[in-house]
Amino acid sequence: MSHQITPCLWFDNQAEEAAFYYTSIFKNSKIEKISRYGNEDKVLTVLFQINGQSFTALNGGPIFKFSEAISFQVFCDTQEEIDNYWDKLTAEGEESQCGWLKDKYGVSWQIVPSMLPQLMSDPATAGNAMKAFMQMKKFDIAKLME
Repeated sequence: MSHQITPCLWFDNQAEEAAFYYTSIFKNSKIEKISRYGNEDKVLTVLFQINGQSFTALNGGPIFKFSEAISFQVFCDTQEEIDNYWDKLTAEGEESQCGWLKDKYGVSWQIVPSMLPQLMSDPATAGNAMKAFMQMKKFDIAKLME
């Protein structure tokens, strides 16, 4: 038995569409299994992976909606990676402040430079880095380093 923690994302009826969307954006991602309601063609769950992290997408109906209370952090080594994920995940979604966004399904993501935790933990750079990123939507690594 695996003891891995697997986030379950509750959708109205877009679980399959969302799983294919996410696996098309992230490298090293795949659809593992699609479960259907009994003999119906209707999708119940989709098990998928993004960079080795398992997820379940569930068609649970319109009862619950996503909020910023839960978000997924994507750490990026280059501006090119930040731009790529930002552009793909904000398509039909919405931008927010400080590297946060909501995708077209309402799932919240943080697209973050991998060096940000180091900048924020160094007293010599933390103040300037914070002042810079508080004015950004999408992170700009060059401006953070100024």
